[in-house]
Amino acid sequence: MNSTVEVCFVCLGNICRSPLAQGVFESLVKEEGLQGCITINSAGVSGWHVGNPPDARMQQTARDHGIHLNSRGRQFQSSDFEQMDLVLAMDHSNLRALKQMRPEPELQDKLFLFRSFDPQHNNDLEVPDPYYGGDKGFETVYQIVDRTCPKVLDHLKIQLAKKYE
Repeated sequence: MNSTVEVCFVCLGNICRSPLAQGVFESLVKEEGLQGCITINSAGVSGWHVGNPPDARMQQTARDHGIHLNSRGRQFQSSDFEQMDLVLAMDHSNLRALKQMRPEPELQDKLFLFRSFDPQHNNDLEVPDPYYGGDKGFETVYQIVDRTCPKVLDHLKIQLAKKYE
């Protein structure tokens, strides 16, 4: 029996929002001592930035909050759904692209909008893409990710507990 769960954060290019979510989540999982139980990934629905490090502005925002981003851009593949327990899209456009990769029933209880876990979403389930905006957009994304990741972790802890039942 596999006693781990795998999560993947997905945005458009995998250089801003999803690498930040991966970095924040890795830090949170490490604090909880769950590194051996949760595998964390990020990806983009496009292949534009494959192999590239996260955007320098997002790296700086993360560093300002004590988070190190060490991922490299990669494109999400349909086969990723087979190994992932949870796939979190950063916006509706990313969600639509992911839904086109697999039949809907296969995605049940696996594919969600990231902000559906945000306790302050106020019916706004989009994580804004800061790429073409100013520095303030990167901080806004950090605040969303920082308050949402603990709720994602709570969800995965429940999935882990079910694997041990």
